[in-house]
Amino acid sequence: MPTYIALCNWTDRGAQQVKESPQRVDLARKALAEMGGELRTLYMTLGDYDLVLVYEAPDDAVAARFMLLLGQLGTVRTRTLKAFPEAAYREIIHSLR
Repeated sequence: MPTYIALCNWTDRGAQQVKESPQRVDLARKALAEMGGELRTLYMTLGDYDLVLVYEAPDDAVAARFMLLLGQLGTVRTRTLKAFPEAAYREIIHSLR
């Protein structure tokens, strides 16, 4: 299943309601599972982003739907990266011959 990385920042509303953040994570995890995906890892980070999510989704459409769902909550803004595991990376580089 494809892997995605979401770089998240709390909105003003999200920061004001930060104590409810764990419950929102639980809801997001459940919603993604219902879409056929899995939230693999969540990190709270220091620096340019407040949270980093690593998740799997069956396809790009599900990944996009999940990010839109998070956006609808109004508590985070996201930037999404599609991640390629090392084996795929090696295959892509090898194909450059």
